[in-house]
Amino acid sequence: QGRIAADVIAGRESRFRGSQGTSIIGLFGAAAAWTGASEKTLDRIGDMDFEKIYLYPNSHAGYYPGARPIAMKVIFRNSDGRLLGAQALGEDNVDKRISALAMAIQMGATVYDLEEAELCYAPQFGSAKDPVNFAGMVGADVLRGDMPISHWGTAEKRFLLDVREPAELAVESAPGAVNIPLGQLRARLGELPRDREIQVLCRSGQRAYSATRILLQNGFKARNISGGMLARDHTLLLTN
Repeated sequence: QGRIAADVIAGRESRFRGSQGTSIIGLFGAAAAWTGASEKTLDRIGDMDFEKIYLYPNSHAGYYPGARPIAMKVIFRNSDGRLLGAQALGEDNVDKRISALAMAIQMGATVYDLEEAELCYAPQFGSAKDPVNFAGMVGADVLRGDMPISHWGTAEKRFLLDVREPAELAVESAPGAVNIPLGQLRARLGELPRDREIQVLCRSGQRAYSATRILLQNGFKARNISGGMLARDHTLLLTN
């Protein structure tokens, strides 16, 4: 803003384009960062043309030592996929993912653009599908109809299908959910209702995606609960 003021004083035409609130904070060995509009902001101004996704990619290739998960929430327009905001929490390389998304938002990019974004890759720095690419792919899958999603807060009122393994349920369960592990799903489709929409969950959403595709291809109505159990646990941390 000081540079813009100096330009104007010197007779050069210049204009402040506004701020999208890109910020980061360190806390207890982790970092939380955000950019653009939050879900609460969009709700407050009455803008309902948006969708949100939760994802939990590793900070770099999982086979390389030191990879840590990044909890991400990305918000985009339902109508055209334009990026509106993003939030992330993690212990490694949170800043560069939000910085990339901040620039994408500033340039008017969409989730489809993120799918094809060319970013630095080596196993110690990132993944072949960087978390930024992954966010674009998940968002694009939602908009193309390949992955219908739902969210905690409404999904619990419908038929819940938990495709995690029994040992995982012993650690954390979803009350009221029917458990059919993903590996058994095709053989047990007869246990599921065809007259109700099935809300599918797992730990992070990846297995639920596969289960949702199986159900859709077999004539069921199904949605993947975005982010799975991790999203349920982290929602308060990821909502500004």
